[in-house]
Amino acid sequence: MKRILIVDDAATVRLYHRKILESACFAVEEAVNGIEALEKTLRAPFDLYIVDVNMSKLDGYGLLKDLRSRGMPQAPAIMVSAEASAKDRIRAFIAGANLYLLKPVKPAQLLSHACLLLGEIYIGKVRP
Repeated sequence: MKRILIVDDAATVRLYHRKILESACFAVEEAVNGIEALEKTLRAPFDLYIVDVNMSKLDGYGLLKDLRSRGMPQAPAIMVSAEASAKDRIRAFIAGANLYLLKPVKPAQLLSHACLLLGEIYIGKVRP
């Protein structure tokens, strides 16, 4: 079972993304900021990261830069933000994001992109 880490300081956003991803049978864990995400990743790396941009302690850009600089297997990352400017997207890709989505993310959008990045088949709302 593929493991996904949701990193966001908003509990409602983490819960929303968790429900979507668990409906497709992914194993989901949560972190409230980049520091907690790094700690969890060092214990057991994840297959995909869903990362908010603006968080206290360590933001999404810093988290992805740190993850990409480590000599560990590299997993794809989706950066999710309310920041809609091209500058924010470019900054996310430079930090190591594979995809940049705007909040609020629709369930089908999140699932289809997660499946694509994980090499899974997405055939609608829920994976078989």
